[in-house]
Amino acid sequence: MLGSITPLGERGRGSRWGVTVSAYLVGSAAGGAALGATLGTLGEPLPLSSTARLVILAGAVAIGIAFDLGVGGLTLPTTRRQVDERWRAEYRGWVWGLMFGFQLALGAITVVTTSMVYVTWVAALLAGSTGAGATIGLAFGLARALPILGVARVRTSGQLLGVDRTLQRLASPARRATIAASASIAAVAIVGVAR
Repeated sequence: MLGSITPLGERGRGSRWGVTVSAYLVGSAAGGAALGATLGTLGEPLPLSSTARLVILAGAVAIGIAFDLGVGGLTLPTTRRQVDERWRAEYRGWVWGLMFGFQLALGAITVVTTSMVYVTWVAALLAGSTGAGATIGLAFGLARALPILGVARVRTSGQLLGVDRTLQRLASPARRATIAASASIAAVAIVGVAR
């Protein structure tokens, strides 16, 4: 995604990067908030105590970590679908930026690389309220979208290739950091239950 919306690419399409990126950020925030709100609303009637909700969240994180580590040959369920690349040629930058952001914020309708995407939506469901679910979804959508600002200075193909090399180099450390953060979330949930 980072390579799809750059000042270099947008200039080549006759669009302004700032407009496309702003629409992308808004779409991602809106998509995340909408799905989170929906799940939070669905979670309201669940007859679960806050302790039970924390136990379920901790369990979901633990199961997610097992999938991320490939324990026992587990593989993460995902789709091979990505956002439609033809949109860039067919629509104005702000339109396709908005649509890209919205779809990416939904998380599971494109390639999923970490179980924490699914765990985020479990957390929104367990939040048990529209507002709390929307907040979780909004945070997810923004966290998913804000890395796009890292390509704000890409003006040449060499710079774009440099971004790609950096992303490849950081893929393994980022994966390890995600697993460590996930374990921390599970630990916090368990501590919350123990109190």
